[in-house]
Amino acid sequence: MSIAFDSPWYLIAWPILLPLLIWASIGGLAGLGRWRWIATLLLRVGVVTLLVFALADMQYRQKSDKLTVLYLLDQSLSIPEPQKEAMLEYVNESIRKQMREDRDDEFGVIVFGREAEVESPPLEFAITLPRVETLLDGQYTNLAGALQRARALFPDGTARRIVVVTDGNENLGDALREARALTDAGVSIDVLPVALPKQSEIAVEKLTIPADVRQDQPFELRVVMDNDANPGSKPVPGQLRIVRKNGQREETLSESPVELKPGKSVFSINEKITSPDFYTYEAQFTADNRGDDSTTRNNNATAFTHVRGQGHVLLIENADSPGEFDVLVERIRAEGLEVTVQPSNQLFTSLPELQRYDTVVLANVPRSSGEDFDSVSGFSDAQIDMLVRNTEELGCGLVMLGGDNSFGAGGWANTDIEKALPVDCQIKSAKVIPVGALAMMMHACEMPQGNFWQKKITQEAIKVLGPRDYCGIIQWNMTDSWLWDNSKGGMSLVGPSRARMLGLIDRMSVGDMPTFGPAMDKAAASFAQLPQAAVKHMIIISDGDPTPPTPATLNRLKNLGVKCTTVVVGAHGAPGMGNMGNTMQNIANVTGGKYYVVQNANALPRIFQREARRVARPLMFEPPSPITPYVVTNHEMLRGIEGGVPPIRGYVLTSVKESPLVEVILRCPLPPEEANSTLCASWTYGLGKSVAFTTDVGRKWAPDWPGWANYDQFFTQMIRWSMRPSGDTGNFSVATQVEDGKTRVVIDAIDAEDKFINVQSITGTVVGPNMEPLPLVIEQVAPGRYVGEFDSLTPGSYLISVLPGGDAGMIRTGVNVGYSKEFRDRETNLPLLETMAELTPTGGERGTIIGRETGTMLTGSEKSLDSLLASDSFRHDLPSAVATQSVWPWLVLLASVLFVGDVFVRRVQMGTEWIGHSWNWLAVNVFGRQVKTEEPATLDRLRSRKREVQESLESRRTATRFEIDDVEATPSSPLAELQSDQSRPKPQPTTPDAKPEEPDAPGYTSRLLKAKRDVWKDKEK
Repeated sequence: MSIAFDSPWYLIAWPILLPLLIWASIGGLAGLGRWRWIATLLLRVGVVTLLVFALADMQYRQKSDKLTVLYLLDQSLSIPEPQKEAMLEYVNESIRKQMREDRDDEFGVIVFGREAEVESPPLEFAITLPRVETLLDGQYTNLAGALQRARALFPDGTARRIVVVTDGNENLGDALREARALTDAGVSIDVLPVALPKQSEIAVEKLTIPADVRQDQPFELRVVMDNDANPGSKPVPGQLRIVRKNGQREETLSESPVELKPGKSVFSINEKITSPDFYTYEAQFTADNRGDDSTTRNNNATAFTHVRGQGHVLLIENADSPGEFDVLVERIRAEGLEVTVQPSNQLFTSLPELQRYDTVVLANVPRSSGEDFDSVSGFSDAQIDMLVRNTEELGCGLVMLGGDNSFGAGGWANTDIEKALPVDCQIKSAKVIPVGALAMMMHACEMPQGNFWQKKITQEAIKVLGPRDYCGIIQWNMTDSWLWDNSKGGMSLVGPSRARMLGLIDRMSVGDMPTFGPAMDKAAASFAQLPQAAVKHMIIISDGDPTPPTPATLNRLKNLGVKCTTVVVGAHGAPGMGNMGNTMQNIANVTGGKYYVVQNANALPRIFQREARRVARPLMFEPPSPITPYVVTNHEMLRGIEGGVPPIRGYVLTSVKESPLVEVILRCPLPPEEANSTLCASWTYGLGKSVAFTTDVGRKWAPDWPGWANYDQFFTQMIRWSMRPSGDTGNFSVATQVEDGKTRVVIDAIDAEDKFINVQSITGTVVGPNMEPLPLVIEQVAPGRYVGEFDSLTPGSYLISVLPGGDAGMIRTGVNVGYSKEFRDRETNLPLLETMAELTPTGGERGTIIGRETGTMLTGSEKSLDSLLASDSFRHDLPSAVATQSVWPWLVLLASVLFVGDVFVRRVQMGTEWIGHSWNWLAVNVFGRQVKTEEPATLDRLRSRKREVQESLESRRTATRFEIDDVEATPSSPLAELQSDQSRPKPQPTTPDAKPEEPDAPGYTSRLLKAKRDVWKDKEK
């Protein structure tokens, strides 16, 4: 143990400040008295000394022989499973046989792949690790990140050693740089190489196409493949298949047998694109003998290209009403636009599929559709996210056409689609829209993950409801009760309580309901308290085994206008079969609801979404007579259209977003609230544009529109306005290159005269496989050349949009990261591991390559374990660790205490009387002795004494007072004698304590009294 100073130069101030302090105290403290002056000076010297030591960072240091060993285990996908199991066995045996608990040695375990995580923190006692519990992304090996994590995990006051167990094939970070930093800090590094089995490995490295593919222009498509085998090995036979995809179409361009020799091989085919579209090319290799290819994860490669045309529109229609928009589709096609119609039960499955389209039209399509379990379908959350990202990040248009299955009536409220539209799908004003009420009755169905699915479906149903709708959930929990507001009728207004409702659903635990009757009676009572509800609906999910409700209960619900939809799931046999199914079907038939038999729980959320939409039906506004919309803004959609638009017979009520970007184009005179009477509105959302048209296009609410002379022009201009930014991309070409987990985007700009194009700025966006946008900063690096880069560690498709600026249109391309370098390196990187082990830590011995003496590496064989344990990872060949702790905070605290003492001594003067009083108190209260004490003078005694003194003084004044009458003074008379006495020098006044003269003593007073008596005697004579 020792004391040291981290900044010793501050100690120079100490011999300088002390003399100055003593000199200043000689004059400034002289009036305190000797002992107080000495005490104050000592306190001030202490304060200055402590502060100087604090500035010098005084430290307490203690040496220790303790050693901490951290094992870094490579858990990437390049490590075979037998080697991963052998790692744990080696660590467990090394700890059991080599760790010295008598020296308080510690061990810890860090596992790493793409990221590094702590599997076991440093412990002073041996434990057995049965398996690796931490889940990691094994697509990459980040050894540098593991070394950084180890440096932060080491405790203070111990010698430090790292044991790295890996194949050394890093593909993220710089492990050697981190290793040098660790050894400079005194950390020793041992390495245990992991042996990789030598076997043939086939990889499709990349698929390349030219960056500037043009329509009807031939080009060459190349596939680069690698056979990682020993030189001289036999070629690997297999099949190479190349396909081209555009939308849901897939065309095989080539499928032929190939033989791959050891090393790289290049195969090419000639290709020509005859029609504009967004194309995806994919190459896939399959070995004839599966043993010739150790893994198939790296046998695919993908490339993208876009050939611009006149414009391509995707129109998604309701699968329940096919052909509803055939007239509109024909008119748009006649205007030169290509249209693809897609029913709602055959939707797109990936974001690249949407890249062929310039605008997506949701044509009166609900979020979920279908009348029974077999036909129920809809948009998943992932598909909705794709639509929104396609508009916001990639510039595609989004148009929603109205009808009784669109906007809020179609269940689009509280979805990301609503965020992308210029209007909200909900109405907050009670003056505009009547309310609905929805009750859900939950029964603990004995299906897999029953509680999870019941929470999921109720949450989806609540999201569909508007803010002025009512909702309640009845559950069985030893009794029938409402999940919220049980004492207030059960159903609550959704608007202010939506978040609270969703939170209560998360904590919901549904019991096995014995009978339907009491719960349905509670629901009927609650519906009876909501006469303002225009639509009343109830959903019951159960396996059907509770006791059926009475006919009186069903009739009561029917008379209240409540329709009950029943959803039966199988628990005791096939769902919907037998008396259980009959009970559920009878409830639905009597009340006029729907009856669903569910065989797959994945369909439940869509069923509940569809049924909850029935409560939103009041969003449809159908006036008693047709109304004619009026033009609010002369928008580009109305260019060349004169005379207004035809009348309509209904539309879906919405709320215009409060944003300056929103342009209201058409509005209806009814209802009078302008915020809710929008017929057509548009705005810019991210890089794209979206349009909301709240009535239909001529089937039900707008029968006069198809005969309108400007019908084709209006809807064509609406579609064209929303399309991706068009324009000639000219001589801008985009190329991509993937390397080290990053994708490099290179843009070359050359005009028609082969001169470089220099623009002020080029912007770009990227959407990754997880639908999240990635930053892409593009900078000019040379005349006519612009370069950007983004991280692309996750395998999958990355879609890139580039805006060159000016009149040039958007350039779209993409890159597919099929696999990482984790599957390319098939040999242990011994040079890197040996270099790390040879680094010498400061003050210690260099590390060890475990198993080097015997030529052994870590394999899945148990025979190699004993030779590996011959190297002691807990050897004490490092300098003793020094635990350092700064004590300056305590010095500052102590200096503050002394400073307060200095102030106390200077400002407070204390006598010694308190010692006697304290002793007396102890004698009486502790030792029980009687102590005689003088009664202290009280205020009354002081006042009494004062009166006595005053009375004494007054009596003296009275005794000396006399009177002189009109008596003639003669020399021989007593009065003359008195006057002669008065002319003599007067005696000095006496003090109050002086004793008065005796009455019989000769003196001034007695003579005065005698003279007075003589005078009275003369008068009497």
